[in-house]
Amino acid sequence: MHSVIDSLQLNTLRSLKSHGGVDRALLSFDLKVDMAPAFHWNIKQLFVYVVASYQSDKNVNNQIVIWDKIIEAVKPEDMKIDLENIFVKYALVDQGDELRGKDVKLQLMWDHMPITGLLYTGEQPLAEASSFTLPTEYQ
Repeated sequence: MHSVIDSLQLNTLRSLKSHGGVDRALLSFDLKVDMAPAFHWNIKQLFVYVVASYQSDKNVNNQIVIWDKIIEAVKPEDMKIDLENIFVKYALVDQGDELRGKDVKLQLMWDHMPITGLLYTGEQPLAEASSFTLPTEYQ
């Protein structure tokens, strides 16, 4: 077991606008997860991040990191995240103007940072990722 993800879902779409010739969405989300099972004696920290993914005509697979956090093994109190209305650290930005009307999935991913050895990744199964549809008009 690598984590226990209770929920990751859109809370509020704050805006969807054309910004400098590209579409940009600002949003907040709720996250409830226990990352403690991902830790063991050889894990120094986890780099945890939320990825928003969607398909467009220009790019079949778009994946944008919208939030991240480092969780250290020396701080077990940080291993459980139960937060609501987390505002994105990084906007959901398209390379062009193709965000409107798109179905977006939110997925939790993480990198295991070992004390020694290879770095490896983990992720929420895509089938368990939450999704939402952006509006067809700017707002």
